[in-house]
Formats: sequence, C-alpha cells, structure tokens
Amino acid sequence: MDPNDKLPISEDRQALRERLIRERLDLPGRLELADIVQSVLRVWLVGRKELRIAAYWPIKGEFDPLPALFRWSEVDANRRIGLPVVDREEGRLRFHVWYPGCPMEEDATGITKPKDTESFDPQLLLLPCLGYGPGGIRMGYGGGFMLRTIAQIQPRPVVVGVGFSHGFQPTLTAQPSDVRLDAMLTEMGVVWENPRA
Repeated sequence: MDPNDKLPISEDRQALRERLIRERLDLPGRLELADIVQSVLRVWLVGRKELRIAAYWPIKGEFDPLPALFRWSEVDANRRIGLPVVDREEGRLRFHVWYPGCPMEEDATGITKPKDTESFDPQLLLLPCLGYGPGGIRMGYGGGFMLRTIAQIQPRPVVVGVGFSHGFQPTLTAQPSDVRLDAMLTEMGVVWENPRA
C-alpha cells in the first residue's frame, strides 16, 4: 500500500494514530499552514467572552496555539492562558497559568509545563487534534486524560479542536475515550461550530 493512501477506518486505532503523526510531521508546507491556522484562531478569538483559556504545549508537529493566545491575552489584563499539568492522584489534568518567560520544567513524559504558577479551571479549552471526524469527533493519543479532565470541570468548558485538515477522517466513529468538540478550526477556517460554542 502506498504510504500516502488513507488506511481504512476499521484499521486499529493505534496504527491510524501513528500514520497521522507521520503525515503531520511530513505535511508539505506545515509551517505556512500553521501561519494560516494562527490567523483563523486569532480572528475566531476576537468575539469570545471567556477570560480563562487552556491549551497545550505542542509536540509531534502539532499546531502551536500559544502565539495567538498571547495576542488574545494582551487585550485584557484579566485574561489567563493555561497549560496542562498531570495530576496523577486524580488521573486528570490541571491547568496552570502560562505566559512568555514564565518558569517552565519538563514533566515525567518530557512535555514542558509551567512551574509553580497558579491553577484554574478553563472556560474554553483548545485541544490538538491528531484526527477528527464529522459531528465533533476528536481523536487524540488515546490516554483518556482529556475526557476525564473535562468531565471534572464544572461548568463544562467550551471544547475547541485545532489542527490541520489532513487529519479529517470522514468515517471516524466515536470511541468511549474520545472527546466531543464544540468547534473545529484548521487552515480551512472554522470547519464546524455547534450552538454551544
């Protein structure tokens, strides 16, 4: 099989994840596409009322939302950006304040996180999407951290996927550990947005 061909969705999820990571790392013009997603995200954020937005430290070729979020935060001193820190006792993520130049450290998995900053529950959560499908289905790395985390945040934050359109899987079906998105943003613009968003 040609490695550029789409694998059938019935294939094992882990194989699909590995393929999508490879595709994302090899995506032609990925940096230019990321600039377009930055613009889409900045424009989308203009009308948002939330003051606390959590995101992620990008790994494995993920889109980096932090430049757009920093520009968003500059408008109002009450706006907060958070990055995840693993809470192993509760099996979920906590979100700690991030700002350019804040103290950082690596967690046990080698992902960079804020060090000793305050935590908060986000009103809006930006998630990287390895793959996504119709109706707000998001496929992550399969750990279930996001699903457990979102279930414990009250009220539930608006959950927005960001990524590249190559990850669209038209026949993707929801698995128990998948998070349902309220909106999806790619270089193609706002792919979908439900009324809750």
